[in-house]
Amino acid sequence: MRARKTLVAAAACAFALVPATSAMAGTGPAPAPSPQRAAGGEAATAPSAAGNPASARAQDAGVCLDAYQIGATSYITRAGVRIASVKQFYSPECEENYGYVWVWDSFRENNGDYDVSAGVYSYSRDEYVGHVTWTNTNSQEFWSDSAATLQECTAAVGGVRRAGDPLPNQAATDQRC
Repeated sequence: MRARKTLVAAAACAFALVPATSAMAGTGPAPAPSPQRAAGGEAATAPSAAGNPASARAQDAGVCLDAYQIGATSYITRAGVRIASVKQFYSPECEENYGYVWVWDSFRENNGDYDVSAGVYSYSRDEYVGHVTWTNTNSQEFWSDSAATLQECTAAVGGVRRAGDPLPNQAATDQRC
């Protein structure tokens, strides 16, 4: 009986330390400096599965350089196989969110052109914000347009549709408030 009380008390203490599931975008500590820095302190411009706001495609989309991932990564699957990652990014400087989709090499190597979409879903508005669609592409990195959703509950959304499939395979990240 005493062991059970100790176990229950320990579990209660552990749960007290677990943060609540909702947080305002950008709350909490800022991320550590990015390892994607080139010599001399300039941000490297290579795209990456982790998401690099300094990449050429990110800059074409207008992503602010201080953007960093918030929330967990989600995965788009097709026939039970992961084919792409979906992430939500937040920029404290610009006070904007972005959706990010990274199509995995294993999918790209075995498929021709495909369609991709990326955006931010606003639970407050019940609509996609900054949503962009690319058709007949074989690119790997996709950034949505900016979403001015700082005071809203959001999730990044992404989809990939292989040629010949009637519907896209989709995923959304966890809700961030």
